[in-house]
Amino acid sequence: MTLSPISAALIAAKRRQGLSFAELGERLGRDEVWVASLLHGQATASEQEAEVLIEALGLEPEVAQILTAYPMKGALDPLIPTDPLLYRFYEILQVYGLPLKDVIQEKFGDGIMSAIDFTLKVEKEVAEAGDRVVVTMNGKFLPYKKW
Repeated sequence: MTLSPISAALIAAKRRQGLSFAELGERLGRDEVWVASLLHGQATASEQEAEVLIEALGLEPEVAQILTAYPMKGALDPLIPTDPLLYRFYEILQVYGLPLKDVIQEKFGDGIMSAIDFTLKVEKEVAEAGDRVVVTMNGKFLPYKKW
């Protein structure tokens, strides 16, 4: 798997400065694994954390906008379902997944909807033009933890 251009630049800057993830973690007051996840684009820095990291790595201030943005988490290629009904859910995520993520994170912050503390309800709505499927997902919001 290849790194994104920004992750590659962040890790190259870390190497140029001769710093370990643990040393960066000490400066940020965070665990080294969390710092590594930040550099790999899988975590969100506060403005203060971004400023400290930019100074430590000798980077331009514009990088702060990338470090403080809500990232697209996960790096595995998705498997496409072939069952027509399941494929439609996949298609819904392809079309509305990023907008849904943005709306949820705008309202709640950086985190996920639990699939453990979760309910799913399917209802039939009778309509003159044809019956409709109503799917309601209800999951607890879980913010990403910093350590």
